[in-house]
Amino acid sequence: MRFIRDIHAEKEATGKPTISFEFFPFKTSEGEETFFDKTLPALMTARPDYASVTYGAGGSTREKTLEIVERIQNDFDLTTMAHLTCVRHTQAEIGGILDEAAQRGIQNILALRGDPPPGEEWAQAKGGFEYASELVSFLRERGGFGVGVAGFPEGHIDCSEGRDVDWHHLVGKINSGVDLIITQMFFDNADYFQLADFLGGQGVSAPLFPGIIPVASAAQIKKFSTMCGATLPNKFVSRLDSLGDDAEAVREYGIEYATGQCRELLERGAPGLHFYTLNKSKSVLRILDNLGLG
Repeated sequence: MRFIRDIHAEKEATGKPTISFEFFPFKTSEGEETFFDKTLPALMTARPDYASVTYGAGGSTREKTLEIVERIQNDFDLTTMAHLTCVRHTQAEIGGILDEAAQRGIQNILALRGDPPPGEEWAQAKGGFEYASELVSFLRERGGFGVGVAGFPEGHIDCSEGRDVDWHHLVGKINSGVDLIITQMFFDNADYFQLADFLGGQGVSAPLFPGIIPVASAAQIKKFSTMCGATLPNKFVSRLDSLGDDAEAVREYGIEYATGQCRELLERGAPGLHFYTLNKSKSVLRILDNLGLG
């Protein structure tokens, strides 16, 4: 497999956007079977440049995350990045995880502070890291991995000092040795462009990939936005509410809205698109087809 920074450099040289998909570990064996037999083969028809696999709250999917990344890379020849968090891990444990990742042929890590298990408060593990920037530095000192981090166009929900302070923290994190930034989901492109302009003004050259989620359920997206602090525009919410329980109409609107978001992002210079697929294929494929990227 390859470093994502090299893959992006090649795409950038051709003037084409870098397209990537995010997946999460499966809750059931049936879900795993569906993903590898149907969902991923369908998504591969879009010729993605790389993928990523999330890491459960409190490190709950540690082994599964690495297994899935390895299988995607081996069975589908798709470079895949493993998420890694600081939660409940000592530095020695993180070193062991990285040893295993390297043995499995994993070359790219998304370094995150991470979320605690449901119902628990964030707490630094004894002998562990408090901030993602420390994990980034650890990865760089170790060597051998491409490193990505998360960026928050509206500021991290836990940063009580506000968006500007969070963005300055992000610059520090990037300066610890980062190849790329993937944003949390957002629904107003102005937030992405403001973050991009700020990072550019700080001399950041690493690509800022916008994270896009196609809305499939009004209740689900409202829950997600509350959990992560992403604002839903009033017109967007009004339209969802007007569609009521018509699931198909909501999905179609989600495709329409995300297509518009993506088109403007690419036209105004975003380096690519990172889709939060929720382990589904149809909406993402429709959006890429609408953009002429399918």
